[in-house]
Amino acid sequence: MKTKLFSLILVFTLTGSMAFSQEPVDSKTSVAILGGVNLQNLNGKDMNGDKLENDLLTGFHVGLNAQIPLAPEFYFQPGLMFSTKGAKMTEGDFSGTYKLSYIELPLNFVYKAVLGNGYFLLGFGPYVAYGVGGKATYESGSVSVETDIEFKNEVESGDPLTTAYIKPFDAGANLFFGYELQTGLFLQLNTQLGLLDIHPDDARISGDDKSTLKNTGFGLSLGYRF
Repeated sequence: MKTKLFSLILVFTLTGSMAFSQEPVDSKTSVAILGGVNLQNLNGKDMNGDKLENDLLTGFHVGLNAQIPLAPEFYFQPGLMFSTKGAKMTEGDFSGTYKLSYIELPLNFVYKAVLGNGYFLLGFGPYVAYGVGGKATYESGSVSVETDIEFKNEVESGDPLTTAYIKPFDAGANLFFGYELQTGLFLQLNTQLGLLDIHPDDARISGDDKSTLKNTGFGLSLGYRF
């Protein structure tokens, strides 16, 4: 009887120890790769203070992030992304397309709760970005002209009128929600609001220049966490 009782106690002790020593998958630091589509715009005002009426431009993003546990169901999620942004504008038979490329550092905080066979995701936080390339295309009738976008904080009076200029640094806020399967595959909807005016000071324009320019947009990401 004592032998059977001792055996039962030993079995329960070992079983309980094994159960509690199993760490949940999402309680460890992990890394994810992700990519997807962007729908971006450049919002702001023109030199007269009138609101810009630009159209969305389709782009993409690709990169990775780390997920670091902070507390039960809460995580810090820094990342490194390559992202394309910009906008389209049309006035009569004239149209312009501005494509911008950024290296971006999102610094998100994520709430991750069990839902069904996976996890519900809700994230928010700031981002900082640096412009690494860009193209401006102008079309009127059958004529099309393409030029590089130059990143600088101040445009000098002698700089070419045919070149488009943008400030290199950008920063703003991220918000996203999505769903992650236990296998690590996840899908999320992203929104982004630029908070910095990326229109440079332009010495070529005399008088009161009221121009402002900010990146805004949303997108869809597909990724895998491992």
